[in-house]
Amino acid sequence: QNGINGKFRFFFPQWNETIRLFRGGMPIRRHWAHFRSYDHSFTGAEAVDFLHELLRQNQNFGPEVTRYQTLQLLRKFLKNHVIEDVKGRFGKEDFEDSGHLYRFPPQSPLKPVPVRLPVRDHRSVPRIPRWDDYEEIAVPEKIPIKPLMNSESWNKRHSIAIGEVPDCRLIRRRELTPKHMDQIWKSMTLTHLQTVLGLQSLDGVLDAKLLSPKHIVHNVFGVNKQGIVVLKNKTEDLPHWVLSAMKCLANWPNGSEARQPMYPGFERDVFRTVAEHFQRLKEPLLTFHLYEIFVSILGLLQRQSVAVEALQVCGLLLPPANHRKLQLLMRLMAKVCANPSLPPLNDTIGARTLMVQTFSRCILGSADEVDLDELLAAKLVTFMIDNHDSVLKVPSNLRKSVEEHLSHLRRAQIKYAGTDTDTSMASPPHSFCRQISREEFELQRVSGSQGAMVELLENIIEDKNMSIKDKKKKLKQFQRSHPDIYRRRFPTAESEAAVFPERPQRLKPQLMFLTLKKPFQPFQRSWSFRA
Repeated sequence: QNGINGKFRFFFPQWNETIRLFRGGMPIRRHWAHFRSYDHSFTGAEAVDFLHELLRQNQNFGPEVTRYQTLQLLRKFLKNHVIEDVKGRFGKEDFEDSGHLYRFPPQSPLKPVPVRLPVRDHRSVPRIPRWDDYEEIAVPEKIPIKPLMNSESWNKRHSIAIGEVPDCRLIRRRELTPKHMDQIWKSMTLTHLQTVLGLQSLDGVLDAKLLSPKHIVHNVFGVNKQGIVVLKNKTEDLPHWVLSAMKCLANWPNGSEARQPMYPGFERDVFRTVAEHFQRLKEPLLTFHLYEIFVSILGLLQRQSVAVEALQVCGLLLPPANHRKLQLLMRLMAKVCANPSLPPLNDTIGARTLMVQTFSRCILGSADEVDLDELLAAKLVTFMIDNHDSVLKVPSNLRKSVEEHLSHLRRAQIKYAGTDTDTSMASPPHSFCRQISREEFELQRVSGSQGAMVELLENIIEDKNMSIKDKKKKLKQFQRSHPDIYRRRFPTAESEAAVFPERPQRLKPQLMFLTLKKPFQPFQRSWSFRA
């Protein structure tokens, strides 16, 4: 874009803001050069002085900005026609910190912030496995059911039964392999990162093909109690003498008891040993192919919680050996800055500025962009020092989301005919069905539900906890709803009567008096037959 390297397309807000402040505040006046006057101009030294102070007071850069870094930024301004020399030349010329005269061009040098197009190709981010990848498990004809059933449970089941429950089958995913779970971790991590950054796509920012899902899984689970990554291959770790020097410096003065010679300036030599090792690395700790994704986080530093979460997710993308080295280095830098007992490591600058200037380039850097790397790295490293206890931890919400998704995939589900069990997946735009006759539909409906109805009837019959009165009531209700099934189960009255046990005959009490057919009448004296 008009000469600006693509590395800064996510740094445009800070780029434009710096240009506005520089153009609006830079003092300009008449200058004489080569027996000629130039209005509205300024010298190179004046520009460096003003911009250096401007960057040091700006919250996007901070007091760690050096004069040399300011000079590098002005050289990029000249190359991209933010400024020009008094003769209108720019591009090939080099900016000088001297009395050479420069001026602002009449046209605006501000660059529009690029707008991302909608994503059309999602192949760069692996698809999160859904319930589309499943296999059907054969359901046995007889499913064991608890014999005990109270009246409330029966009412629920019967209400479902008379509502004609559709045909269903048991669905279960194929067994999740370690490779499959690694792929889920990778896809969900990239999706979470895209959401945190507020981007419509990670295209142009991150090449997902270069990321290893095993690195993500190892950075999540292969850590010790302090959250530091533990390496299986010890040859990838820092050399023992570097680890000893870092431990000595981080725990000063308690770490200086390794029987090493103590002399004035010993702590400076230990620091120089650590610095030389990291400065000799062939690749920065944040790696070249993750440069743009970390630079994009610079625009989020004002929102501390969002920036911390973005750094947490991006840290999982690093190889475990770079991740471990970065964790140990950040802990060392934070402890050195906060240790009042440590003697000064430099006579001119403080410990915090020394840490940033020494290690920023070995933490963040690109292979082909050098002009503003120091400014970007200094700002990012300063933020990481201030939040060292949280920026390289595993984001708890991401881990919880992945574990819940894996649990969901392992769980068997019931799929009803004509429905999709995975509501998160959009239904296909077209579906094709085979038309059947009404007779075939009725046959399928009846055959699909009769098995459940027969089973329900048998549960009523076998329920020993249900009273005879309630059982007769339920059977009458079932007979009205499903007469055909009831008739097949009880073809005769004797078969129906066999369900209910015979009541024991009650013994009648013995009568004390004989039953008289006529009412009792008082004794009347009759005629005597005596002669």
